[in-house]
Amino acid sequence: MAFESLRIEIIGNVTLFDLIVFAISVLAAAIIAKVVAIYLKKSLSDRIQPKEMDFLIRIIQAAIVIIGIYLALPSFDINLADMLVVGGTMGLVIAFASQRIVSNFGSGLFLIAERPMKPGDSVNIGAVSGTVEEIRVLSTIIKTHEGVYVRVPNEKIFTSEITNFVANVARRFEYTIGISYQSDAARAIRIIKSLLDDHPFVLRHPAPSVFVDTLSDSSVNLRVFIWAPSRVWWSVRTEMLWAIKKALDAEGIEIPFPQRVITFARDKEGSSRCDTPGDGAAYGRP
Repeated sequence: MAFESLRIEIIGNVTLFDLIVFAISVLAAAIIAKVVAIYLKKSLSDRIQPKEMDFLIRIIQAAIVIIGIYLALPSFDINLADMLVVGGTMGLVIAFASQRIVSNFGSGLFLIAERPMKPGDSVNIGAVSGTVEEIRVLSTIIKTHEGVYVRVPNEKIFTSEITNFVANVARRFEYTIGISYQSDAARAIRIIKSLLDDHPFVLRHPAPSVFVDTLSDSSVNLRVFIWAPSRVWWSVRTEMLWAIKKALDAEGIEIPFPQRVITFARDKEGSSRCDTPGDGAAYGRP
């Protein structure tokens, strides 16, 4: 009897059973939308601004509920083919009229899911370099090193190479330091290594490296490789170079100017000739 009562038609051909199935489908869709919203808030809280996240969550929740309603409509014996034709036509018109918006929105979703960057990261995207201020659904705000805010469409970001300078916890930089041939290269290396060991932000793993790299025309070139935390990379790079310069000066290690050996000789006519190695000959009067 209870099952037969569910077959009672209430509105047209719609029975009580149809209404219950429809209500359960919509309720299930609402619950799924709520769970998805909670998951997105937990996983994306550090990747997107709260206002943009709320906007994104509302869109996703509405899409889930609409899908739930669409799946429940067959219980009302509605011709879905006609609805698909009408809905498809409207969708094509809307998509054509706002294709850039749709493209930016889709790119924004992929960027949020892929997570190549987050607010506060120092990045280079195409011709724009700076710090990520906001990641929105349709665009991303970059603050350049000159303090200028640039709005970059997500479509452009998604199709461009993204260089994230702080994605890795450590970043390497290097110097080439020339000392004179008369200076003790081994002693200069010990001085530089001592400075690196004393600096709190020079990483031990990976360890820094100091070695003789090349013997150039006027100097013995030392190569210095240093790893530092990405967030303080720039300050360490600028501090260490000046600290090395002062330490070498204090220990009498000369950093020479470019030098060239010039030889004077007389030709058969008695005029002076100045020969410079590698550059041919320069002539002048005695």
